[in-house]
Amino acid sequence: MEPIHFAGWDLMLGSIVAFYLFMVPYTKVEESFNYDHLDFPGVVPRTFIGAFLVSIIASPVVAVIHYLHVPKIYSLLAVRLALGFIVLLTLRLFRLQSMDSEIRMRNICSFIFCGKFGYRVEAFFGIMTALQFHLLFYSTRPLPNILAFCLVNLAYSFWFKGDSLATLKCLTVPTVVFRCDTMLLFGPIGIELLLSKSVSLLEAIKCCVITALLCIGISVLVDSIMWQRILWPELEVFWFNSVLNRSSKCGTHPLHCYFTSALPRSMLVGYPLCMIGMILDRRIRRYVLPFFALMSIPVYTILMLQELRFILGSIPVLNVSASIAASRVYNNRKKKIWSWIYVIMLGSFIVSVGCSIVTFMASYNNYSGGYALKALHQVGEVLLTSSCCVGRLEYINMSRVLPTPNFNDSIQPSG
Repeated sequence: MEPIHFAGWDLMLGSIVAFYLFMVPYTKVEESFNYDHLDFPGVVPRTFIGAFLVSIIASPVVAVIHYLHVPKIYSLLAVRLALGFIVLLTLRLFRLQSMDSEIRMRNICSFIFCGKFGYRVEAFFGIMTALQFHLLFYSTRPLPNILAFCLVNLAYSFWFKGDSLATLKCLTVPTVVFRCDTMLLFGPIGIELLLSKSVSLLEAIKCCVITALLCIGISVLVDSIMWQRILWPELEVFWFNSVLNRSSKCGTHPLHCYFTSALPRSMLVGYPLCMIGMILDRRIRRYVLPFFALMSIPVYTILMLQELRFILGSIPVLNVSASIAASRVYNNRKKKIWSWIYVIMLGSFIVSVGCSIVTFMASYNNYSGGYALKALHQVGEVLLTSSCCVGRLEYINMSRVLPTPNFNDSIQPSG
């Protein structure tokens, strides 16, 4: 497997994201940018900071769409494409940290140093991500989880790079602004940084407190204006979901749900390969073990409402471990025992493609309300046009048959 120009993986992932977006263009009530918040406030308030940032990026395209009088649905698609672009950009930054050695890029004559684990790991990371339906499908869904996911990817990039303070800053922002449950990722990563002496406790506290206060101030300022009352949205969300545990009224799952259902469905072949990767390469253990052995995924199970999107932020790091295992199998594929493992792995890739297709078809039919409203609008346009045309034709036909009344005869002169 020769190294592929980095833009090739981005083009592949971007094409899949665009395909999912245009094939499933509609969104559910919670998948919005919140601008109808005063009429439909929802259960808990959400911040507008993410919506503002995404709208700034998409504003030139949206302005052209409005100028050309294109249907408004395309403005929504443009904004969601901007969100998907941000997600893929942060995934790219993280992916480049998962490579090793010096690689000659196509059309570039110099060697560059690109990370930790090698270009084959980078290649399999792209393949794993492409095979997994949920991560790319959700990347254009305007959910607070996805806005937080972008910053979590940046945190991973700095973590792999060895920049501990930047890692803590990138985890603090989504925790206090977008999703307070990012704290469950923050915890194990912070403990790992302290145990490995990558950062001192005093430095970590100082960095996190300053970043948190700054972000809280911006969030309170912006969101108080938008919601027309003084509030810090994520504080209300934390109180509602974690303290009162009111989210459990939306439905509950067994405690093992994430390990026996969510992770296998989201990672597919990457799930068993992730476990193998931890065994084969001890370098990845310090990054993967915090998610399983400390707090992240196990603590998520305490909240009775368990959804796959809640642990979406864990998948990129787990995919690196899976990619290491796949790379090791590929490198040893000519050896007798490894050749059979290689065949099994290829078969698992094919099965994963089939599972993603089935999941896509289910999601394609999961937004029936959007298709119903589209059909209703189309029927309304047909009826309006037909009724106008029929009325005009009936008037013309009747005017030809019936005599024109003479209103002058009905007026008698006075006196």
